[in-house]
Amino acid sequence: MDKYIILYLALINAAGFAAMFSDKQKSIKKQWRTPESSFFVISALGGSVGTYAGMQAFRHKTKHVKFTLGIPAIIAVQLAAWAFYF
Repeated sequence: MDKYIILYLALINAAGFAAMFSDKQKSIKKQWRTPESSFFVISALGGSVGTYAGMQAFRHKTKHVKFTLGIPAIIAVQLAAWAFYF
């Protein structure tokens, strides 16, 4: 069971990282963008670390307070839930 959780977390975090990369590229090319709510959904589903890593790696959404506070807040809640569970 643990290997499935690890696989899920790896995939959802990769999706968060990839979503940031994709949106950054679309931003540069002035194309249709990923809705901001999508980043929060991915983060809430466990991809918060990947989303945050993508923000930092691609310097994307780093000036938006909703992201600079929101994504770390989701990480904190998830860490607290994880600590409570174990």
